[in-house]
Amino acid sequence: MLRVSIISPERVLFEGETDTVVAPAFDGEVGVLTSHAPMMTLLGRGELRLGAAGGPNTRRFTVEGGFMQVVDNQVRVVTERAAEV
Repeated sequence: MLRVSIISPERVLFEGETDTVVAPAFDGEVGVLTSHAPMMTLLGRGELRLGAAGGPNTRRFTVEGGFMQVVDNQVRVVTERAAEV
């Protein structure tokens, strides 16, 4: 499982666990699964998805800018603006 935090200047939008993360990187979508290699990427504008597509526990957020860090099954998304869809 991935431990995920989604943080905007206003508040923490989400803290919890999921099996997949798909994020809008500045140059296209990037997917993260358990045991992903460490990475950091700039975010663009788009939809951040947590959980398997169409699954019962899928959560979606719109994000604008910021960055995503992946280290040891922890995913931190720090964004300039975000809202749950």
